[in-house]
Amino acid sequence: MKHTYFVILVSAFLSCKNDPKSTSETVKDTQPEMTDVLKDSLIYPGEKHFKSIRQVTFGGDNAEAYWSFDDKQLVFQSNNKAWNVGCDQMFLMNADETFKGNMPPMVSTGNGRTTCAYFLPDNKHIIYASTHLKQDECPETPLRKNGKYIWPIYDSYDIFVADLEGNIVKQLTNEEGYDAEPTVSPKGDKIVFTSTRSGDLELYTMNIDGSDVKQITNELGYDGGAFFSPDGTKLIFRSSRPKTEQEIKEYKDLLAEGLVEPTEMELYICNADGSDLRQLTDLGNANWSPFFHPSGKKVLFSSNFEAERGFPFNLYLIDIDGKNLERVTHSETFDAFPVFSNDGKYLAFSSNRNNGGGRDTNLFIAEWQD
Repeated sequence: MKHTYFVILVSAFLSCKNDPKSTSETVKDTQPEMTDVLKDSLIYPGEKHFKSIRQVTFGGDNAEAYWSFDDKQLVFQSNNKAWNVGCDQMFLMNADETFKGNMPPMVSTGNGRTTCAYFLPDNKHIIYASTHLKQDECPETPLRKNGKYIWPIYDSYDIFVADLEGNIVKQLTNEEGYDAEPTVSPKGDKIVFTSTRSGDLELYTMNIDGSDVKQITNELGYDGGAFFSPDGTKLIFRSSRPKTEQEIKEYKDLLAEGLVEPTEMELYICNADGSDLRQLTDLGNANWSPFFHPSGKKVLFSSNFEAERGFPFNLYLIDIDGKNLERVTHSETFDAFPVFSNDGKYLAFSSNRNNGGGRDTNLFIAEWQD
């Protein structure tokens, strides 16, 4: 999921858990063995895929850290007030840096709200969505309506290309409505993004220069947070697709106000041109922020489907045929936004671990082992 109202999202899911969908798969490794030896205080018992782990940020809400194509840098978003921002802006870091008492360079304008930065193949430019053309100030962020958790879908978002000094060099979208959530194919040829240009929240692809825009999904519901497979042939994304008349009415009414309700989401997978679309998970609650495993045969994602009262959110692996569901993290609060480095050796993710019991969500980089 490519929105960063993620800290509030943890508390927002405190309502009673919905009945889980039936599944033929038993989650592997759901209970960590007490005999596990903690080799690193930031690694919880049972987190066998983490060989080591390093905390990158220390304060504020930090998420969606994406690697450069050469794995030397990452770009991420933060609302850390100590960094003189009022809402999410984009920051650049070297892969070996940490920020405890120091501040990374900001590579967005500092105006409006930004979301979802991603490196372009030249490692010298990034793309990201921003509202700065329509407002200098941070737009309002409604998070509750009629007792339900909601996200705002800002019509003022457009997608821009910037250099690593923060200079905008090109605007890629100029349509009415929401254009955001862009990510780039590992092949370096395509961008996938979410847009309301059709009247619904659908996925689109375009070339790196913004040309040849093609609609990928065409079914009622919020399709977003899409990523390409390592070979660029597939897309994984999360969707909240209303089915009943009441669900459809509620979805359309909210969307007319520029809002969505993200509490029920499942993962979908399709070819990069939108063909062979199928639902990957049927777990109930919120299944989101998916990212392909380096093999291309599995997907890592965040979910609260096992939670009794809406949290915690943990990371899970699942085969692309929907089998072999495995729990990866064992948090009591929130783990999400997993992103593998291009060489497959490291995983960047966001977590509430080691935040002193507060609400800070920080970036972590783990050394991955299968």
